[in-house]
Amino acid sequence: MPPKLQSDDGKNIVIRPLAYVKEADLEKYAELREFPIIPCNLCGSQPNLKRAEMKALIRDWEKRFPGRIENMFNALSNVVPSHLMDHKLFPFAGLRATGEADPQGDIAFDEEPCSTGNEDAATLGAAKPISIVQFDDL
Repeated sequence: MPPKLQSDDGKNIVIRPLAYVKEADLEKYAELREFPIIPCNLCGSQPNLKRAEMKALIRDWEKRFPGRIENMFNALSNVVPSHLMDHKLFPFAGLRATGEADPQGDIAFDEEPCSTGNEDAATLGAAKPISIVQFDDL
């Protein structure tokens, strides 16, 4: 789920303000600030669930191959419709080699125009830089 999502009926917005914060950093910060941790058995924290299995798998990958989580995050943050298999996002059936570049084709590695620093969020596609803070040294 993205950090901000409109409901299907358009009546609500789900906002996840800590979506970009690592769980380990949240735990360290909560401990540092002495926030109470309330167990929640409604959100997938029960044992033997697929969510718990995936969490363990990702943590194991990160131990064996450092940087994998950031790599997956970057892949999910830079989605290119022509690289996905969803025919609703890209017209693969009609795709033919014409000898001419298709402006909607493979643009994943194209350079973006330089920013002047004066663009607003709408001009930049609502993309805003984020800062990642780690609490490893606390």
